[in-house]
Amino acid sequence: MTHRQIMEALSGLLLVLFVAMASSTIVSTALPKIIGALDGSQSQYTWVVTASLLTATASTPIWGKLADLYSKKLLVQISIVVFVLGSIVAGMSQTAGQLIAARAFQGLGMGGVQALVQVTIAAMIPPRERGRYNGYLGGVMALATVGGPLLGGLIVDTSWLGWRWCFYIGVPIAVIALVVLQKTLNLAVIRRENVKVDYVGAALIALGVSTLLIWVSFVDSSFAWLSWQTYAMVGAGLGILALAVWVETRVAEPVVPIQIVKQRTTALSIIASLAVGMAMFGGSVFLGQYFQIGRGYSPTEAGLLTIPMMAGVLLSSTVAGRLISISGRIKPYIVAGTLILVGGFAGLSFLDHDTSLWYVGGAMALVGIGVGMTMQNLVLAVQNTVALKDIGAASATVAFFRSLGGTIGVSVLGAVLAHRVTDNLTHELAAAGVQSGGSAASSLNLSALPAAIQHLVRVAYGDATGHIFLISAVIAVVGVIAALLMKPAALRSTVDLTTADVTTANVATADLATTDLATAPQQASADEDEDAIPAEALAR
Repeated sequence: MTHRQIMEALSGLLLVLFVAMASSTIVSTALPKIIGALDGSQSQYTWVVTASLLTATASTPIWGKLADLYSKKLLVQISIVVFVLGSIVAGMSQTAGQLIAARAFQGLGMGGVQALVQVTIAAMIPPRERGRYNGYLGGVMALATVGGPLLGGLIVDTSWLGWRWCFYIGVPIAVIALVVLQKTLNLAVIRRENVKVDYVGAALIALGVSTLLIWVSFVDSSFAWLSWQTYAMVGAGLGILALAVWVETRVAEPVVPIQIVKQRTTALSIIASLAVGMAMFGGSVFLGQYFQIGRGYSPTEAGLLTIPMMAGVLLSSTVAGRLISISGRIKPYIVAGTLILVGGFAGLSFLDHDTSLWYVGGAMALVGIGVGMTMQNLVLAVQNTVALKDIGAASATVAFFRSLGGTIGVSVLGAVLAHRVTDNLTHELAAAGVQSGGSAASSLNLSALPAAIQHLVRVAYGDATGHIFLISAVIAVVGVIAALLMKPAALRSTVDLTTADVTTANVATADLATTDLATAPQQASADEDEDAIPAEALAR
């Protein structure tokens, strides 16, 4: 494809990505008011985010596997339609429970968009050139993440719109994306014969993870750590996951491909994606809550205050993408990104209810820079190691574990935050001579509380937030270790793997000190059987 053709098709894909990301970021800033209007609790606040992440996690590898079987263009369009229907239903919700269910359905489309945009771009652009196009992805991510909170804040602060338009606003953009994709995206359908989708494995993984996440949400509040409920839920969750592992090792086409996961680069990228996902989603999702409940800012102001983090994403993804395309090296940028991410979360761990906004902005900028340098490049590192026929499964596997990490992070950190807020608030209320802290802690509708109690709630939330960022920093260290253990590799310049690429790379690596690179193809052809490497492949 020419650069113009790539940009035309990419425009539709970027609109798709914008719709998915903006829908989440719009809701993130507005969520405190949404949950307050629906009279929801902190646990329900967490599950509004977790529900969509969980279904996106479960569906992502299935979408990726279907991309190896059917038209990528059609699948992208289907995922958009599912996402839009979920958005409309979410906007019509009357209770927090209905909103959680609608978000779970919406997550099915989100999983498709997450997997299929990466798969489609990989089918169009070689890894060596993909770095500079990742800059456009980073720009859209930053625009959606900066514009989303601002738009969400404006919507809930505008009386004649209301919070329901946070879900409706993405519908016209999605329609435009469908039209653009219909006109610009034209990819050959490369089908693998006898491909089977592992629905059983995906269902078992989702069920096992859901059981453990439900346990995390209710333990130490509804029942004790050492209780029959804990034994039952943890035992069931681990048993289901063990059964899922057994199924994955037996089926012909596992939802998490064993032959791909066994590769060193893929395995380490998965570990890093888990850590980055847990830290990124788990930490950043509570920033809007910190600014609004912990600091007392409006949703619009909270959106403005998150700009430093999004500016960091835009800057780092664009610059790193260009440098990767020039050098062909990716590991140094992933290592640097994970280190910066740890530093950013470590800085945010010192937050309380009166921390300087300049300090908060600087720490958030570091988090944004770290995310921009790691998230897309971990997918790129895996795509560089697999053939085009496996690009869907490989890309979806990394996205699957990143979403899984995010789901676990949001649920675990949300449970930690709720528990710590309850403890802090109970202590503050007791010190003020009020003995009933539970009712105040269970509701996020601060306008219904007396002014003095509102202040205590804000202090409790502001002081508790730093603790979850400390946990995020510890989790992100795992990503640093995985990035350091990754094997350095040059990005290939072809969309698909070729025998000549593999052989030439091996010869160049082995004889770099004594062999002129210009003669490497001839040496490779001398060492290999003539039929194994056709002349046309060597010419490429």
